Amino acid sequence: MKKHLILAAFVCFAGNLLAQTGKVFDNLTVTSKILKSERKFAIYLPPDYETSQRSYPVLYLLHGAGDDQTGWVQFGEVLRIADKAILDGTATAMIIVMPDADTGVRGYFNTIDGKWNYEDFFFQELMPHVEKTYRIKADKRYRAVAGLSMGGGGTFIYALHHPELFSSACPLSASTGPLTPEDGRRWLERSGTENPTQAQLEDYYNKFGVNKIIDGMEAEKLKSVKWYIDCGDDDFLYEGNSLVHIALRKKEVPHEFRIRDGGHNWTYWRTALPTVLSFVSDTFHQK
Repeated sequence: MKKHLILAAFVCFAGNLLAQTGKVFDNLTVTSKILKSERKFAIYLPPDYETSQRSYPVLYLLHGAGDDQTGWVQFGEVLRIADKAILDGTATAMIIVMPDADTGVRGYFNTIDGKWNYEDFFFQELMPHVEKTYRIKADKRYRAVAGLSMGGGGTFIYALHHPELFSSACPLSASTGPLTPEDGRRWLERSGTENPTQAQLEDYYNKFGVNKIIDGMEAEKLKSVKWYIDCGDDDFLYEGNSLVHIALRKKEVPHEFRIRDGGHNWTYWRTALPTVLSFVSDTFHQK
């Protein structure tokens, strides 16, 4: 009898552990009329998603160049890290959406020639799709964006272009775009625009130069987003991130800025994710 009770208790304990595990689906698709293709995305659903009726805040988590929607799943270990943060109380239960920006044309922005409008797809098709399909609280207060490297650049630009949509933004080891119009040449040529015109250089700089946007933006709009900026001391992108920090300081925009020990790699970004989850959770909570 005692053995049966111990076995029953163990089964119950194991069942509780299983119930406390979130789920990741990394091969989901949405039809895009804007990009004329099926677009993939991954999603993390928190441990109690299937047993509750509640709606959840959402974090859009962007991958870097060379990865796809599975990057944060495979290398970033988002399931393990998010589960642990939620279960130990350092993060609130949330849904995490990870889109693919490496198919067709690499990147999160609209191209200057207007032939590939990924940013339009993100805001006009992907975001409405996931926020209708899943139990997501579709308000600024409950929406955050974060990402690494190229996805850090996407994080900056999305939050700067649409501060009305995001309560917090966490760029990690971020690409910060051109510092001058002429500096935009290498960015455009890297994305396939050969011999860009001066008008194209100016356009790209105005739209995707993070410091340029900050300099021309009202401080109150910048302050409406909670910023967490993180970059390794051995990262080749440290200068751009440091300049953004200085630009925000000049405008007296509150933000968190971290230079930690590390480089441009997954070892660094895995250690950043728990802090990101905690930071965005603070913006989701009632003060």
